[in-house]
Amino acid sequence: MKIKMQVILFYIGDFPVRSYGLIVAISILLGMGVAIYFARQAGRYVQHVSGLAMYAIIGALVGARLWQVFFFEWEYYAKNLLEIFALWHGGMSIQGGLVGGFAAGAFYTWKYKVPFWDFADTVAPGIIFGQGIGRAACLMNGDAFGSPTGGNFGLVYPPGTYAYDTYGSQPLWPAEVWEGQWDMVVFALLLILKQTNWPVGYVFLFYNILYSIGRFLLEFLRGDTARTLGMTAAQWTSLAVIVIAFGFMVYLKMHPARRGEQSQTES
Repeated sequence: MKIKMQVILFYIGDFPVRSYGLIVAISILLGMGVAIYFARQAGRYVQHVSGLAMYAIIGALVGARLWQVFFFEWEYYAKNLLEIFALWHGGMSIQGGLVGGFAAGAFYTWKYKVPFWDFADTVAPGIIFGQGIGRAACLMNGDAFGSPTGGNFGLVYPPGTYAYDTYGSQPLWPAEVWEGQWDMVVFALLLILKQTNWPVGYVFLFYNILYSIGRFLLEFLRGDTARTLGMTAAQWTSLAVIVIAFGFMVYLKMHPARRGEQSQTES
C-alpha cells in the first residue's frame, strides 16, 4: 500500500497553510492542555504551565533548528545559509528541541523559584504527548523519513519533499510514524508510573530514558542522516541522555528533591 503526504493543506488567498506548522501548533496546545490537567490534579503549578511553555517554545525552536543544522544537515545549510531561517520548510530536530526546551525550562524554574524536579514530573506526560502528536508534522512534511523498505509497501512522499529528493518514489519505512506511536506508549507508561511512589524527578527521568530507547532503536530504520561509527547523531544523543538520566537517578536517590507546596487556589 502506498500513501502520499500533503505538505500544503490549503491556501488562504495566496498564503499556504502548511501541514508542518499547523500540526506543530496543535501539538503544543494539546501538550499544554495535558500538562495543565496534571498540574490541577497535583494541586500546584497550574499558573506556571503557560509561562513555562512560552520559555520552552522559544528554547525548543532555537535548539531544534540549531541541532538540525549543525548535527544533521550542515553540509546542506553551509551552502544555503538563508535556509537556516526558513523554519516553515521543516528541518527541526526533536532532540535539539528537547535540549533547548529543557534548558529554557530550567531557567524558568530558577527565575521563579519553582522546584525543578517536581515540576518536571508534573509536566512530563504533556511533553511526550505533544511529541507524539508533533511527529505527524514530520510525516506530512516529508522529513525525518525512513530508508527504503525494498518492497512494494511503505510511505511514498511527493515531489518537493526531502524524502522524495533523496529516494524518489521508493516506499520508505514509516520511522516517524512508529516514533509517534512509541511516544504514546511512553505517555501511557508515565501515567502508570505516576501512580507509584517514585522519588521526585524519577517520572521525568523515566520519560527521558523510555523516549531515548525508542528513538535509538527506530534510528536503524531512518534514511535521512549520516552515520558515525555505525550510528546516527540521534543514537549517540540517545545513549548520552540514557546515561545522564541514570546518573541523575542515583543523585536524586542520595539527595532527594523537594516537592512543591500545594496551592489552595489550585486544589
